Amino acid sequence: MNASVRLSVSSLRAHRRRFAGTFLAVFLGVAFLAGTLVMGDTLRASFDSMFGNATSGTDAVVRSADAITTPGESQGVRQPVATDLVRTVEKVPGVAAAVPNIQGAGQLVAANGDPIGGQGPPTLAGNWITDPKLNPYRLAEGRAPQKSGEVVVNRGTAERGDLTIGDTTVLRTPDPVRVTIVGLATFGGEDGMAQVTFTGMTVADAEKYLTARPGEAASIQVRAGPGVSQRELVDRLTPALPEGVEAITGQESAEENNEMISSRFLSIFTLFLLVFSGIALLVATFSIHNTFAIVVAQRTRENALLRALGASRRQVTVTTLVEATAVAVTASLAGLAGGIGVAAGLQALFPAIGFPFPEGDLVVTGLSMALPMAVGIVVCLGSALLPAVRAGRTAPLAALRETAVDTSGASRTRAVTGAALVALAVALTLVGVLLSPSLWLAGSGAVLALVAFVVLGPVASSTAVRILGSPLHRLRGVTGALARRNALRSPKRTAATASALMIGVAVVSLFTVFGASLKATMDQTVSRSFAGDVAVSAPSFGAGGSGLSPSLAGAVQELPEVNTAVGLGRGVAEVDGEGRALTVTDPVALERTFDLGKVHGSLRDLGTDGIALTEKEADRRHLTTGERTHLTFTDGSEETFTVRAVYGRSELAGDYVITRAAWAPHRTQDSDTLVAVTFKDGVSTDAGTAAVEKVAAQYGNPEVQTRDAYAQSSAGGIDMMLTLVYALLALAVVIALLGIANTLTLAVHERTRELGLLRAVGQTRSQLRAMVRWESVLVAAFGTAGGLALGAFLGWVLVRASDGASDSAFAFAMPPAQLAIVALVGLAAGAVAGLRPARRAARLDVLRAIATE
Repeated sequence: MNASVRLSVSSLRAHRRRFAGTFLAVFLGVAFLAGTLVMGDTLRASFDSMFGNATSGTDAVVRSADAITTPGESQGVRQPVATDLVRTVEKVPGVAAAVPNIQGAGQLVAANGDPIGGQGPPTLAGNWITDPKLNPYRLAEGRAPQKSGEVVVNRGTAERGDLTIGDTTVLRTPDPVRVTIVGLATFGGEDGMAQVTFTGMTVADAEKYLTARPGEAASIQVRAGPGVSQRELVDRLTPALPEGVEAITGQESAEENNEMISSRFLSIFTLFLLVFSGIALLVATFSIHNTFAIVVAQRTRENALLRALGASRRQVTVTTLVEATAVAVTASLAGLAGGIGVAAGLQALFPAIGFPFPEGDLVVTGLSMALPMAVGIVVCLGSALLPAVRAGRTAPLAALRETAVDTSGASRTRAVTGAALVALAVALTLVGVLLSPSLWLAGSGAVLALVAFVVLGPVASSTAVRILGSPLHRLRGVTGALARRNALRSPKRTAATASALMIGVAVVSLFTVFGASLKATMDQTVSRSFAGDVAVSAPSFGAGGSGLSPSLAGAVQELPEVNTAVGLGRGVAEVDGEGRALTVTDPVALERTFDLGKVHGSLRDLGTDGIALTEKEADRRHLTTGERTHLTFTDGSEETFTVRAVYGRSELAGDYVITRAAWAPHRTQDSDTLVAVTFKDGVSTDAGTAAVEKVAAQYGNPEVQTRDAYAQSSAGGIDMMLTLVYALLALAVVIALLGIANTLTLAVHERTRELGLLRAVGQTRSQLRAMVRWESVLVAAFGTAGGLALGAFLGWVLVRASDGASDSAFAFAMPPAQLAIVALVGLAAGAVAGLRPARRAARLDVLRAIATE
């Protein structure tokens, strides 16, 4: 063992450059993984501290006991509590203070007229709590609101909106309210609660604009007297509260808020980054394996001499694994340091792009260091294992061979195995996509397809390189022909080198195809369902935004240019015990403006006790027109509704429709998500749009768009997602480039004598550089072509599987322009990867190269 270690150390010292690419691949993968974990730990600890500081004075929260949660939402909608319950709470022994907490949606308009926030995190408004211990916000500048129209906003919101104390702006509640900023606040020592915006109003204004009726609040904040613990306070409050109302400790409330604001976001965001860390490490695996495979092939004679001198197979194998371990440990340790640097860079970068990464020291835990270290070592050793075993099997007689280059071709066993995997992958995919829609089956087929591509790589590489390289002979003459022959030398090596790039290109192509399909789906949905001329919307994502004023549709309807204006509001209720979203609208106008498919029954007769639902929901609940169903609302009331209509399509109209009159007794803060407008005959789009925009300006200036523009803007978030995906996948492409460059560098080393002979017979330095560069381009072209094919196939699988597993009809779209750009980037990457090896090859001394053994 000691001899093996000494031999490995001497080999590493003598051939440091051989493992430079492997070192960088492991370093980048570990650094990205460690940076993701450190960033997640830091954000989690920062939010915990922020919420702990902000709510430290609240010992108990009194609220409605039940919440209605609709599918896809983790936080339910709760019934308000009566504000006069404060008097009851104040009489409970141990209560030092109790105040109502009125809260709703409120979106401030910036100085330039654009809404602030609305792209994910909530945009909140509420009453400004005067008790500083019960108010999670702290007044940093100015004063508290004292009269109607005065507000305090969190400092981060004011800075983003270029607003200062004394400025007057609009607060969408969603009805526009003119407000004057009189104070700026902080939350837990920060300028805000992440990207959440907050506007504090007087109690009277909060009741007027944020609640359905006076005397209601979201909750009651309670502070305990001296010597009373939070748990003891809750135990005392519980018997005094009416049925349907509960008390929880301040700590429990802080944990729930932390879960809502930080943990849910962090879990998704961290998982997103971890997926790309995994992709980067998968790409690194191919690069590392290829490096060790080439090194072992180059050292065939050396290993054979060791075997001839008495070294056992085990000793030769251990020698290679010790080298891999040394590279893995040093690269992983460097990666840990790089990961801390990545997290620090993100901490500095996030505020610049609008996400306030909390200030403070980075949180580095044992797990966030141990896991990347272990993953880096396992990936490196796992990648080197097969080459190490192959090195141990070197026969002593191999020392007598003239060359040690791996020129193995594609075996029949590999071809048969690959073909079988392809057949199984196609079968699983078709079953999961066409016969029995299943994301699991389709996903399994997709993974098998990836494995089949890797297995068949050496089989396909010879044919692919011949085809892709056929123009080179005509374009570049002998130089091009030599480049193609070099790429054909070892099908396994070419395939392994290209596989790393193939995976990166495949994932990029997958997301490109899926993104284009989502856009096509949105366009198809709007074109098929929306029969209006323009749409008025307040763009928002997630919980952000305040929606549109319910009065806007009525005001637009009065315009002489307008035939029909219908607003789509949103409510929630439990339908036969299951939380469901309700569309609150005028059913008659809805039917005129939206294509609902075939309608059974009549939407005109819903009234205050009728409901319409889609055929899918009707079949699931075994309901037909004339039958009854029970709805339970957030105010606790249960009512019986009669099914008066069943319609076919639900993309924009939703699964359940009730009238505004039916919703009015149970509404909280009412708003519309969309107002669809149809013009009268003879009214041009420009004239009608101008008239609608004039009215919309009086309601907070929401966006007025044509039907096509609305479809495009609805898919706008897809472009943002793709930009982030491309930025993250750049890491995988960089690692793939390192693999190509490392392979070519090692290939130049093993071809030293050959290259010297070529120079001796007249090949110029520029021709030699071109030959190596074109070889790199051919390898990259093979990887790019395979990645495009695999990515397009996986994109089709994902779209079709999503179509079968969801209620919406997905459209498949292939974006030729974007995929052409991906192909060009792949080829350019190959050219870049070949620059350094080509330059190194051209610098070889001719006489020394010829004399090389």
